[in-house]
Amino acid sequence: METLRLVLLFVHILGFAALIGGLLVQVGPGEKRVNGPMRDGAGTAFLAGLALVGVLEAGDGDVNHAKIGVKALVGLVVLVLVMANLRKERISDAIFYTILGLSVLNVAVAVFWSPVHS
Repeated sequence: METLRLVLLFVHILGFAALIGGLLVQVGPGEKRVNGPMRDGAGTAFLAGLALVGVLEAGDGDVNHAKIGVKALVGLVVLVLVMANLRKERISDAIFYTILGLSVLNVAVAVFWSPVHS
């Protein structure tokens, strides 16, 4: 079960890397659009995250449901924004930077909202 958890975590991280990488290549002047890495990364990160929660729930450890709820909500908003703008030739800077900000926020929640171990 631990191996499956690690594989899902790895895929989840790769999804975020693709999503944020697809965003970062467009930062700066010029038209913004939803590209393939953003689409694939958002979907991969979201689905791998759901599967990861299932594996964690099946295990013996404690699951922080508040953290998972926040990450799931933010991830769903990112996924909806990406998919709703997929076929558009151009997206507004507001939508683009909202997707970028929420993606970074989701990573920050994962990193900083962790149990304290002494």
